Amino acid sequence: MAFGVNAAAFFAAAQLNGRLGERYGLVRLVQFGVLASGVVMVAMFAYYAAGGDRLAVLLILYFIASGFMGLVIPTTGVLALDQHGAIAGTASALMGTLQMLTGAAMMAFVGLFTDGRPLPMVAGMAAGALVALVLTWFTLGGRRAEFSPAR
Repeated sequence: MAFGVNAAAFFAAAQLNGRLGERYGLVRLVQFGVLASGVVMVAMFAYYAAGGDRLAVLLILYFIASGFMGLVIPTTGVLALDQHGAIAGTASALMGTLQMLTGAAMMAFVGLFTDGRPLPMVAGMAAGALVALVLTWFTLGGRRAEFSPAR
């Protein structure tokens, strides 16, 4: 049930990408979504690192983070594929493969630290959000004007 609710948050937010992208630009949309998701994930990590143990906190905060990731993941795909017009299909397949391989590797790594509590999982999720924030800073930091709406 939680997976379905989080997927709904992701898909609902993704439906806003077109309008928000036209208004604010794709790069700014990604930068905002990654930052907001990172803040939510760090807050979730802080809660569990401080000894919190309520499942409701995890469900609510991850629902919010999933919504923000609905602004990020489809939009970064558009930005990445835009650079590879003639081979967009190949680039898309490579991007999907790398996403799945990275996710599998990170799950295996975080799995080494499981102890029956959510903290290792939440730490991995927060670390992933912070890595995304750093990568966004380095890859899109100089592209603020590109993919922005015409004014």
